[in-house]
Order: sequence, then C-alpha cells, then structure tokens
Amino acid sequence: MTAPGQAEDEVWTVGRLLRWTTEFLTRHGSESPRLESEILLANALDWQRVKLYMNINEEVGGLGRTLFRELVKKRAAGEPVAYLVGHKEFYSLDFEVSRDVLIPRPDTELLVMTFLELAKEIDSPLCVDVGTGSGCVAVACTKHHPSARFIAIDKSASALAVAGRNIARHGFSERIERRQGSLLEPLTAEERPGFIVSNPPYIATSEIAGLDSAVRNFEPLEALNGGPDGLELVRELLRQAAFRIGPEGTILIEVGHDQAATVQAEYARSAEWDFKGIRKDLGGNARLVILTKKNKFQSLAI
Repeated sequence: MTAPGQAEDEVWTVGRLLRWTTEFLTRHGSESPRLESEILLANALDWQRVKLYMNINEEVGGLGRTLFRELVKKRAAGEPVAYLVGHKEFYSLDFEVSRDVLIPRPDTELLVMTFLELAKEIDSPLCVDVGTGSGCVAVACTKHHPSARFIAIDKSASALAVAGRNIARHGFSERIERRQGSLLEPLTAEERPGFIVSNPPYIATSEIAGLDSAVRNFEPLEALNGGPDGLELVRELLRQAAFRIGPEGTILIEVGHDQAATVQAEYARSAEWDFKGIRKDLGGNARLVILTKKNKFQSLAI
C-alpha cells in the first residue's frame, strides 16, 4: 500500500495506515471512514480493534498490508464492511454474515425489544421468526427471554446454514429450530405459536434500482423485494398467520418507514386482527406494526 508521493520502503505503522485509509475512504464516500478503517485493519491483522491503539506505532508487515489493501479496495468499490469481515454486531451480540443474508441493522433491534416487552410475563412461549436470515432476531430474543422457544424459517437453504452457525455459536440449538420454506408453510397443523416476528422483504420492486449501491449490488434481492408496493409478503404473512397463530397471539412485523399507516388502514377493521399499534425507530420512523389475533367470538360478531 503506497500513498501518493510516498516511497514503498517507508515504514507503515498502524497509525499511518489508519490515517491514510481514513482519508482514502472519505474520498470514496464512506460515512464512517475511521471506524471502517479500524474494522478492516483489525480483521487483516486478526486483532481486536482495541489492540490497534495499544500498538499504534507498530510497523505492519507485508502480509498484513497486502490483506488490508485488498479489503480496502473492495470497500472502495462499494462492498459492505460486514461482508468483507464476515460478521456484524446486533443487539450487543456478534453474528456471522455472508452475502446469503441481509446485514443486521439497528432498526431491527426494535423488533427484539418489543417482543421482549410483550412476552416477558409469558412462560415458554412458542415463537416463529419468519425470514430469519442470519438468525439474529431469533437468537437475540432467545438470549434475553429465559424460556422462549423459536422456529426460525427461511426459504433460502444458504441463509439457514448461516443462521444455524449463529444459533450454535450462541448456544441455542436446543431452543431454536430451523425450517426451510415460505412464510408459515413449514409449521405443522398442531403448532400454534403465541408470537410471530418478522422482518420481511418490504422494498417496492420499482424502488430496488434506487437503493444505495452497497445494498442493491451486494445484499440478497429476495430478502429486499416486497412486490409492487412493498407489502405483498406482509399481507400474505398476515393471511397465513390468521389461521396458524394461537388464540389471541401477537404478530410483530417490521415495515418500511412510510408503510405503517397503510398497514393500519388496511387492518383497522379486520375480522381476524386487532391493530395494536405502531412503534417508531431511533430515527422517529414508524417501523414496527403490532397486531393480535381476535378470538373466535369477536370474529363471529364482525
């Protein structure tokens, strides 16, 4: 790695590499160039990030620089840092990620927090995570609920493989079962979950082309595309859930920043569902919709 105007034989310390790369990634549009530089260098050296500052003046050898250079080139070309290093933090837990799964995002932590709030007094609830991807939601929920049991569903065998490794790594193989299939189809007739949680595809097909290139070019399209208005799979999930969820069961669905009002309008007078509210993410966007299944007497009365 040679900076403009600098000889190859000059000493490349940890600090010099971080400074140069921060400037380089800034020019290539990174919103967090220093943080990304640290994550990539720590990965190339197989260090924890804190070790970078403990060894800020240490020279980085040729192999480390070569690995780092390749990572930086890929990042400058748009590949997300999480895919380059193979992991991402979610709800203070570390998860393996690959291009077979969406990168976990802070907005989705609202799904976990709301589940934990609503399920905290319920012993051993049977729960379903639809479109589990990396398994981050099911694992985080299970980690913080002492007795919840999850069925983690995904259409993608590759995604389920990633989820399986994350489930095993965090020690929940006995409480989280993986199943492959579309939405709730893998459930048996006898399984009536008390909670369904989902971060389904909700980007309108026409909006895919306008997504940030890091998302559009690298994250799995099938985990993004929600049909003509983005809510195609949300509606189908609610249709299936009306027959599959347990009595007065609760479903939590993450939606796009401008979609919650549409869901509320469509289901405010539903015969099957009581619309229980909307939760906003840290940016103030309506991000999560909450519905509960009406009991049979309510349904017959409508």
